[in-house]
Amino acid sequence: MSDPIDDPVLEAAAATGTPYEIVPCDPELADTAAFCEAYGYRPDQSANAIVVVGKSEPRLYAACLVLATTRLDVNGVVRKRFGVKKASFASADETAEMTGMQIGGVTPYGLPADLPIWIDSAVMACDQIIVGGGSRDRKLLVPPTSLGALPGVVIVDGLARAIEPSNPC
Repeated sequence: MSDPIDDPVLEAAAATGTPYEIVPCDPELADTAAFCEAYGYRPDQSANAIVVVGKSEPRLYAACLVLATTRLDVNGVVRKRFGVKKASFASADETAEMTGMQIGGVTPYGLPADLPIWIDSAVMACDQIIVGGGSRDRKLLVPPTSLGALPGVVIVDGLARAIEPSNPC
């Protein structure tokens, strides 16, 4: 493990008291599909951290973590959890402003204390899960117990839905 000093992501991962592995990656291959193909990880053991926004005044934000084989239920579960009429994905600029991280590197580790973290329960059923590492040049391989140990985490049943295979007809 790298020394977590002066790195809020690694500091947060270490603070969970569970082991983690830093997986270096080419920043050009940081997006999940490209990363999985290039480095041999399966999408069902990879999770995407997505910042969402509730369209209200004031705007509400949360970071959601879902398996790469699923789609975040923004218009259903997320909207209802926020208690708003409309919710959407945060823009890349909003995500960077809220997290200090670029899309492709966003992780639940090292997020601001006031940003809720909602994790789909399917993520917690994995033996190990690969998540963003806080930058596009690394990922973290962690046990789900590490994610569950983060402050402010809420495990949400049905936060994401399985992606339906496309019908070629």
